[in-house]
Parts: sequence; structure tokens; C-alpha cells
Amino acid sequence: MTGRSFQPKLSRRAVLTGCLALIAARPARATTEAMRDAIRHFTGSAEIKAGRVKMDIPPLVENGNSVPLAITVESPMEKDDFVQAIAVFNEKNPQPNIGIFHLSSRSGRAFVSTRIRLGDSQNITAIAQMSDGSFWSGSVELIVTLPACAEN
Repeated sequence: MTGRSFQPKLSRRAVLTGCLALIAARPARATTEAMRDAIRHFTGSAEIKAGRVKMDIPPLVENGNSVPLAITVESPMEKDDFVQAIAVFNEKNPQPNIGIFHLSSRSGRAFVSTRIRLGDSQNITAIAQMSDGSFWSGSVELIVTLPACAEN
């Protein structure tokens, strides 16, 4: 060895090509229409009524990498009247579906809790499917100051 350190030289073209590759590799975002389509897929042609669904999530999110979300649905959770499923949707993450939680009358109460990642400020919608076939919804609008994956 001669004691020299190797320092690769990058041309402007190589740097530009790398930047364009990073931009192209960035995942696409869902849209409001994609969220509506995902909701239609979950509910079919059934009417969705507002109410009975309460989401507990911070309205101002400092870091979108891990956001606590709790959903409660007003329901007696009895054998003939209970929440079958709770689906959560978003409009600006790469996929419009956050998740679907399945419940039964044996669940005891209509409550789910998780953490989600948010890529930007957006609306989050939760829809509860009841045992009688009805659908109820709740929505919240969130402001995200540091989106998930922005720290790369």
C-alpha cells in the first residue's frame, strides 16, 4: 500500500441519476378517491351513517412514525347486537387501508387500539360494521409535522 486513501469521484450526472432514482423509488400516495374506493370495497353499496364511532388520536402529530390510535364504537356487544368489524382508512399513505379488526359479541366491548404510521397531514376514517348489517363511521383530520420516513 502506498498510504493513499481512495476517494471516489462523482460526476454531476451520477448524482442527478441517483437523485432521480430515489424520487422514482418513493412510494406513491393513496388519494381521497382511492380511500373512497377502499371504503366502497369494505361496505359494498350499504349506506354509511355518521356517528357511534369515536377515534382517540392526537390532532397534531409531531412524528408520523408511531401514532397511537384507539377506536371505540357505541354497542352493547350482546349476542344479537355487536360490532363485527372496524376498518380504518387514510387518504395519503401509500395504501388507503390501515387495517380491519374483527370482533364478536364475546369481545366484551367494541374497542381496538394500535399504532399507525402517517406519511402526511390527512383525514383518517374508521367504519364499524354492525351485526345487523349497518355501517357507522367517524373521521378525524390530523396535522403531521414530521411525516413517517422523512428522516431517511
